[in-house]
Formats: sequence, C-alpha cells, structure tokens
Amino acid sequence: MMRRIVKAVFWLALAAVLLLTAFVAVQYHRAPSLEPYRPLTLPAADKAAPGAVQVRFGGVATLVFDDGETAWMTDGFFSRPGVLATAITRIGPDAQRIDDGLRRMGVTRLAAVVPVHSHYDHAMDSPVVAQRTGARLIGSASTMHIGRGLGLPASQLQQVESGEPVRLGKFTLRFIASRHSPTPYSDGHSVERIDSDLVPPQRATAWREGTVWSIHVAHDSGRTWLVQGSAGFVPGALAGLRAETVFLGTGTLGKKPEAYREQFWNETVKAVGARQVLPIHWDNFWRPLELPLQAMPLLLDDFEVVMQDLQARGLRDGVRIRMPPLFVPFTL
Repeated sequence: MMRRIVKAVFWLALAAVLLLTAFVAVQYHRAPSLEPYRPLTLPAADKAAPGAVQVRFGGVATLVFDDGETAWMTDGFFSRPGVLATAITRIGPDAQRIDDGLRRMGVTRLAAVVPVHSHYDHAMDSPVVAQRTGARLIGSASTMHIGRGLGLPASQLQQVESGEPVRLGKFTLRFIASRHSPTPYSDGHSVERIDSDLVPPQRATAWREGTVWSIHVAHDSGRTWLVQGSAGFVPGALAGLRAETVFLGTGTLGKKPEAYREQFWNETVKAVGARQVLPIHWDNFWRPLELPLQAMPLLLDDFEVVMQDLQARGLRDGVRIRMPPLFVPFTL
C-alpha cells in the first residue's frame, strides 16, 4: 500500500511540474498586441529648429536628448541577451549590437551616458557606449564600479549623489533617489550595491541596482522633462519639481494592484504637473532591438492593462498619453 501511495504522489508531482512548465512556456510566448496603440506614436521630427530639443528612443529606458549642440543618453542598453543566456550563463556587452544600435540611432558623439540604475538591462553596455562616443559615465557608486570594470579612465567617470545637479551644455540634470519597481528581482525597498569593479562576463545578478534615479531634466529654452526609468517611487521625492513630459518606466506595472498604480501616477506624473506621458521600459528586452518591438511577455507584465490604465488616468487628469517611435528623432 505504501509503495502505491509513494508512486501516486510521484506521478502527481511530475504532472504538476509538467503543467507548471507548460504554463510558463505558453505565457512567456504570449504578449499583448501593440496595434491598438500605434495611432498614439509620435511622428518623426522634421529638421530641428536651432536650439530645439529632439529625443530618440532606443528601447527599454534608452533615450537620447539632443539640442543640436549637446547630446546625452540614458542607459544605452543594446546587447539585449536572450532569456536563456541571461538565466543560465554569464553575459556581457555585445560590441556588434552596441555599434549597430548607435548607428541606427544616429549617435556618434555624446556628452554623457546616464544609467537610471545599475541593473544589467540599464548599465551593462553604458561604459562601452561611453568609450565609443567619448562620453562621461554619470551615476551612482555602483555605476562607477561598472565603468572601471570595463576600463573607463577616471576622466570619464562622474559619481553623483541624490539632489545633485549636473550641467551638460544647456541641459541641467538633477538626480533624485527613487526606488525600483517591486519584483522578484528587486524588492523595491532595499538598495543592493555593487561593491567592487565588475568585469564581464558575469551572471546577470552581478549587476545590482545601486541607486535608482528619477532624473529631472531642464533646458535653457525653458523645456522640462522627467525620466522615471522604473515603476517605483519614493513618496514626496519629486515635490516642488515641474516637468512638461514624463518618460514613465512601466515595467511590471501591469501586474501591480490598482492602489499601487494610482499612487505611482500621483507620485510621478501628477507630482510634477506633467501634461504628457510617454511609457518606456515596456518592451521585451530579451529580444534583439529591431522593429517591431514586442511588449513584455504576459508571464511578467501586461502592457494592455498598463495602457488602459494610463489612458484612463490621462483622460481624467488632462494628460496626453503618447508612444515614442523607435530610433528616429521626435519632438515633444
């Protein structure tokens, strides 16, 4: 009798494991369609007027701000290793993919590369982008360890602290400590730092988040923006700041409860009085950077929930929701 019970338990456990594996595999390959949101995509800009600021989007939280005199970039993540490589092997920057990404975005020189935090899907490629473009790598102590691990000299490293302004031509960047979206990878409260120079290839988990930034951007023309690279927040951290447009990191937001989504909107978009929101960090970064982008798998996020939520809140509060085009310059 006991042997029969053990055998039955074994087969039940095996069936449960197989069912769970099948569910995960199916959900990973399912993603919301982007077709309903294509009419929201901003058009490519014509030739910029002197001094006008144009922006380019390179997937995840990679953005280039350019006023014709000074250009700088957030993150610069182009390698995008696949999900299996990320999960079970050591990873590192892919020079060919980085060069191709820079070429497709029309980037040759940058004043700075600014990771919004130090996870691999933000900061892994940043030192290589700095090397290619002559830029300074600006960020937290953890980001400095990533730069030194890839051989950046001290002249191209600039560590900042929360509240500190940085001047780049006519741009002023202000770094405000924020939080990561709560996920199994990051609890959204504690700060895991990189404590020694990081030399790739390494496990993806070696790129600990360091300080997570909200980056307030002001230009001498009077234009203002907020780059919120992750769907986390610190209550009251943005009080007193104003931004016309928010680049809003939405990764995992579709899996958050209504109360969290409402507070996130209030502490970012409403806190700075924004009139326009462009979601970022919604695409599947385990796929190569090419058109068409694909939303994150339903296993991890639900972009349809995110967009319905943003559009409803935008309609309520008088905020336009728009999508950034890939690679090409656009104006706000």
